[in-house]
Amino acid sequence: MIEAFDKDQLKKLYVPSPDSSGEDNGQITIIGGSELFHGAPLLSLKVASRVVDMVFFATPEKSVGEVAEKMKSRLLSFIWVPWEEAEEYIEKSDSILIGPGFMRFSSEKISHGARHHYCDDVCERTRGITKKFLDKFSNKKWVIDAGSLQAMEASWIPKGSIITPNKKEFEHLFGKMSPQRAAKEYGCTIVAKAAKALVCGGDRCVESSNGNPGLTKGGTGDVLAGLTAALFAKNEAFLAASSASFILKETADDLSKEKGFGFNADDLAEKIPFTLKKLTS
Repeated sequence: MIEAFDKDQLKKLYVPSPDSSGEDNGQITIIGGSELFHGAPLLSLKVASRVVDMVFFATPEKSVGEVAEKMKSRLLSFIWVPWEEAEEYIEKSDSILIGPGFMRFSSEKISHGARHHYCDDVCERTRGITKKFLDKFSNKKWVIDAGSLQAMEASWIPKGSIITPNKKEFEHLFGKMSPQRAAKEYGCTIVAKAAKALVCGGDRCVESSNGNPGLTKGGTGDVLAGLTAALFAKNEAFLAASSASFILKETADDLSKEKGFGFNADDLAEKIPFTLKKLTS
């Protein structure tokens, strides 16, 4: 049975203690980026840095790191870590997001489909990075998104993870399974992104029917992934995933009152803290 998301659940989200100190309120690592998709992981860290105490960002693509370094003149609330030190930061993080900005293939001219495609060197690189980290740190709290979902196998999903697939990514991983069956079989929480977002985990599925067509714009999924990882740092998976989905869609509705559908992913990342405060006050 699918329930409507109850926004009273947001009251259960972790709230920082008045006497908390640095790093008490969550640390996350974001892994992603490629020469084609510079902005995706930066959108994720932009929203995450507003929720947790510290965001570490690691990328195998030098050019993305250079963009991130330049971005620090405007957004100082993250640390770009050298790629060769990524494992140290994964180890100390409360949750990890992998996949935003990773590439599934090097060219649109390469044949690819929902479940099967030719895996070129770019695809193999994404697969290799994703499998290496998921295998080595299978005990960590993972949010898996975008390029990683497009290149990996469902059997790689660590128990307790959150995955945030669009329709094609879901079909690539699970074929014709329902989200609820896939979540139970693989021991994860699934955020099935659609006009009505469905979040399934264990024996539960909740649906958020708020939101509007402004969420079809590029980058909004990266914002969702960053918010999900940030909430997952200090909350259990189902609460983090379902809350993030509802908050994102509610933020889109708040923005539509101001701008119609004339907003983008950057607007969402900046507006989310205000909507979160409204929903939890």
